[in-house]
Amino acid sequence: MISQNDGSDERPHVAVRCQDNASVRIGFHDRHSSDDHCVHYAVEVEAPGMRARLDDAVAWIGDGRGLARFLEQLAADFPGWDGERHWRSDDRDLGVSAAFGSGGYVDLTWTLRPWRRDAGGWSASVTTRLEAGEQMASLAADVRHFLDEGTAR
Repeated sequence: MISQNDGSDERPHVAVRCQDNASVRIGFHDRHSSDDHCVHYAVEVEAPGMRARLDDAVAWIGDGRGLARFLEQLAADFPGWDGERHWRSDDRDLGVSAAFGSGGYVDLTWTLRPWRRDAGGWSASVTTRLEAGEQMASLAADVRHFLDEGTAR
């Protein structure tokens, strides 16, 4: 399921837990702007026995190709699609692939790969399952709000 700012923490964040296994999650945290062109944030993935964090993901302000736009397109296509759809950040350190599954669910595989910092580095992936309709739309709106909050347009 999706949660955003539950009141116990003033810092903006979005957390997504897998529909089938709540111990599998991805979280977006520690958003800050360095200028009028981009927003920096951290991404964490977690599953039983594994936790990984990408400290400096970048979203470009006003970018029509960003993560929020990708998720909005998935939500708009709630009746389903064939094959996989993919998105990755310009720095290629955050990626997500989406597959429409039976029963009206979308499997989102989130991959962190901070190659910018470590030659050869590491990667970590988790897969979350969400309803194609309301849960995908809620995730898209929450990510848009998280990335856009506090930025001038």
